[in-house]
Amino acid sequence: MHQVKQKESVSFLPLPQALAAPDFLVSDFAKFERPMQLHLGFQALDAYRAAHGQLPPPSDAAAAAEVLTRARELPGAVESLGAAGSPEAEASERLLRNLASGARGELAPMCAIFGGMAAQEVMKAASGKFMPLKQWLYFDAEECLPDDGKEALPPAETAPRGSRYDSQAAALGWSTQEKLGSLRYLLVGAGAIGCEMLKNWAMMGIGCGEGGHVTVTDPDTIEKSNLNRQFLFRPWDVTKAKSACAAAAIGAMNPAAKVEARLDRVGAETEGIFDDAFWGRLSGVCNALDNVQARLYVDQRCIYYQKSLLESGTLGPKGNVQVVVPKLTESYGSSRDPPEKSIPVCTLKNFPNQIEHTIQWSRDCFEGLFRQGAEDVNAYLSQPDFLSNLERQPGVRKTTLEALAANLVDKPISLEQCVVWARLRFEELFHNQIAQLIFNFPLDMATSSGAPFWSGPKRPPTPLQFSADDPLHLGFIIAAANLRAFNYGLKGSTDPALFKKAVEAAMVPEFVPKQGVKIATDPKEAEKAPAAPPPDEDEASDAIVATLPAPSSLAGYRMTPVDFEKDDDTNFHIDFIAAASNLRARNYKITEADHHRTKQIAGKIIPAIATTTSLVTGLVCLELLKLMQPAKPIESFKNGFVNLALPFVSFSEPIAAPKRKIGAKGAEWTLWDRYEVDEGRELTLKEFLAYFQERHKLEVTMISSGVSILYSFFTNQKKLKERMPMTMSQLVQEISKAEFKPTQNSLTFEICCNDEDDEDVEVPFVQYKFRGW
Repeated sequence: MHQVKQKESVSFLPLPQALAAPDFLVSDFAKFERPMQLHLGFQALDAYRAAHGQLPPPSDAAAAAEVLTRARELPGAVESLGAAGSPEAEASERLLRNLASGARGELAPMCAIFGGMAAQEVMKAASGKFMPLKQWLYFDAEECLPDDGKEALPPAETAPRGSRYDSQAAALGWSTQEKLGSLRYLLVGAGAIGCEMLKNWAMMGIGCGEGGHVTVTDPDTIEKSNLNRQFLFRPWDVTKAKSACAAAAIGAMNPAAKVEARLDRVGAETEGIFDDAFWGRLSGVCNALDNVQARLYVDQRCIYYQKSLLESGTLGPKGNVQVVVPKLTESYGSSRDPPEKSIPVCTLKNFPNQIEHTIQWSRDCFEGLFRQGAEDVNAYLSQPDFLSNLERQPGVRKTTLEALAANLVDKPISLEQCVVWARLRFEELFHNQIAQLIFNFPLDMATSSGAPFWSGPKRPPTPLQFSADDPLHLGFIIAAANLRAFNYGLKGSTDPALFKKAVEAAMVPEFVPKQGVKIATDPKEAEKAPAAPPPDEDEASDAIVATLPAPSSLAGYRMTPVDFEKDDDTNFHIDFIAAASNLRARNYKITEADHHRTKQIAGKIIPAIATTTSLVTGLVCLELLKLMQPAKPIESFKNGFVNLALPFVSFSEPIAAPKRKIGAKGAEWTLWDRYEVDEGRELTLKEFLAYFQERHKLEVTMISSGVSILYSFFTNQKKLKERMPMTMSQLVQEISKAEFKPTQNSLTFEICCNDEDDEDVEVPFVQYKFRGW
């Protein structure tokens, strides 16, 4: 089934008519009146420039007053700007004053936002794809100005100083510019968003002044497919570290940039690197990640260390921005997208109906044939207890042993033998398995309700007959044989004549259907716990073990597993997956996919385009400008959602951190709160319990650290007596066997408590300092 979108003709008013009767794309319904006010303001600015030959100077009250006067002379001004002296007029006058004062300014984030939007519109005009913007879009971020722009900046704050930041200071002021230079930020990820973010930061001067610093960390290396959207990288950077190349490129853009490149993944295993001291120095954190697990970890660290977090993501023309403000908003992990739907196993194995199903199936085949099989051989040869461990896995023992035998007993010594192996795999995958499926479920079979079995999503398959003259058939043989040769360190080839000749020599056994083969037809059935293996399976497994060569007879021998790499077009990886997927698609009469689409799906490439990335990072940087100004109210911050294809732009106020209460009479708290226990010395368990009883009127009934329970009201009295004089750090080491990192000064405890009414109450976690005073 294919979705066909109908063409639509779009017409636009000429500029004079559009100016008189504007059609706005409203992006922020909290500023519903702004588009018309800005529409008048920009016309007034244009008139001012026509009269004076230049835009108004920053912080020039007379020029701002003239712009306001010109705006009030335009049609519709009274309705949009408000009558003189009214509260509406006061707000609109402030807006136009700020517009006039910042007219000569230039902010990298604004350039990124409007540049991304304009570039997408150009592509729409050139390609006819996606709906163009109709017809006016106005966007302002007045909240980025000091004190939300309520007061005009003094001329000394905006006067040029012969600096590369003159145009930015013209809008924000030099005090703000100096604060930007002193910021210390952690950027997690140096991919598409990371590159664009670093570029914006360099242009804005973030971390470029006294005391400023930017740490960018990414364990990834640059792949060829990165070059089209991660614009700091060049072809000669392929295989190099992303963070190092990005930092070097930014240094060339702004020599004052202080960027430290790291290759460490931010996770539990690197808490000794990103320790208390590191987090304590940070002004904030910005994520440029591509997976939810890493985002959630960074989110938890930001909560623990009370740091702001800038979160964003893109998917093709879609993008989103979320700002997390300590003690004010909910965290990234407070709300969660639903998990991605997985493909049922029985659909993948026997009943595919979409090309995505066959591509995933071929990807699984690739892993099983060329990676897992080789790793199992190496484990068998190097681990003395491999076979005994395998006995404890009855569900996979026989298949693993069969693969071992196929890889060790039938070990090829030439490429021709690899070709024969590939020909037999073709027969097994695309003929025999399909024929067995039809034998189990004949094409005229009906279900218990009388409906045809092969109906709906179940497509009746057809076994393939091999032909060396079919390019797809031969392509599978070439790719599979070369990958098999790689496993064994044999030299490969791409000569079709060699493969055709070797294929003709292959002896292919005639297929005979097997009796008693059980095939799952329902996802729920496939998800059930596997049944116990039949009694004769152990005998069959033992017989296979008897045929395996002893590891001592192959001392030093190892196979080379194939690690999937989507960006090397000469390694046969995508060639194999594309051929296998399309052959299976032919089995089931599914429309085949070309090499590029197969690569995108198999490599799980998330579509990313530079226009969306530019716009999203611009929005993130505007939120960063707000974060660096203390005491901003929650209304000043904006979460953003965009879809450049529609186009759609929407902003909303972040959700406030939910408040909870400690019992009926206790204090309110949010996810940002914790009990900070720092007495300048270690506390014993007895003192710790007394601390909460005396300071907070809470009876602690349970204390846990990680998965270990340190104390509970039901603990054995003898053990309790032993633990009471122990310090809290000794308890953790004694019970959880934890080893403290050299730079670790605090421990985290989860506690359960009863209040004065003996009611169980929910309380924040405890941050306990045990050294480093």
